[in-house]
Amino acid sequence: MVKTVLPDEKTDEAMMRLALQEAQAAAARGEVPVGAVLVDRQGAILAAAGNRTIELHDPAGHAELLALRAAGRLLGNYRLAGVTLYVTLEPCVMCAGAMIHARIERLVFGTRDPKTGGVVSLYPIGQDNRLNHAFLLREGVLAAECAGLLQEFFKARRKNGREV
Repeated sequence: MVKTVLPDEKTDEAMMRLALQEAQAAAARGEVPVGAVLVDRQGAILAAAGNRTIELHDPAGHAELLALRAAGRLLGNYRLAGVTLYVTLEPCVMCAGAMIHARIERLVFGTRDPKTGGVVSLYPIGQDNRLNHAFLLREGVLAAECAGLLQEFFKARRKNGREV
């Protein structure tokens, strides 16, 4: 039996903690630590993923896309109406576009991405009424933890002289 949860502050934080676990696992693999969790209206987790661009040799191996793909396979449909996507970092333009095509209902993210953010920082994808779909948006859930994980990852990479 699936536990029903409603989108509220407590649920959003719990789901973001799961996304943070995916981000930590990505960091352990040497990937940029971004994690995503996709949840349906009843509170069932449909998919969870962390970045795998390096491992998969795939520029589209972002956590968001991997979660969307997995949920589409699970549900047998590329339309993911009624789902909420939790992600630790503001999605890029590519991922935000995929969310539009998937028809997600809601996006909750942790910290903004001032360099490539496609939802708030640079572009309003998901809120742009010129597109054929829009989604609800909540930002800043566990923002300090999400940002801290990214900052520590890149600090360690620079210290070790690795490509950032």
